Amino acid sequence: MESRHVSCVIAASPQSVYEFIADPANLPQWAAGLARSEVEVRGDELVAQSPMGEVTVRFVPRNDLGVLDHDVTLPSGATVNNPMRVLAHPEGAEVLFTVRSLDMTPEEFEADCAAIEADLRTLQTLLE
Repeated sequence: MESRHVSCVIAASPQSVYEFIADPANLPQWAAGLARSEVEVRGDELVAQSPMGEVTVRFVPRNDLGVLDHDVTLPSGATVNNPMRVLAHPEGAEVLFTVRSLDMTPEEFEADCAAIEADLRTLQTLLE
């Protein structure tokens, strides 16, 4: 299994970037691969309509460390863990997302990395 760290520097404070990402209402604005429309909150889970169908997302509890790890349960029932962090950076904040190949083909893995990078660029555009 291959892992790749995809990141983007955003000219905004780490706290403001973290707060924007952690707010479920903002997911459809920047996470095209995860949420196409408004996100429904069910307890500590988020339910979203994704390009794959309905997915359930569960983020780690809010914290002061910038950790936004989240599990995504796919329509197939498989759950994928997604490590994600907001780090302080000399130019503002750096958002770091770890992509894992799991059972993907090399082409699917490259496409997934490109999709995550596009989502982070959208986030950058929204917050700068």
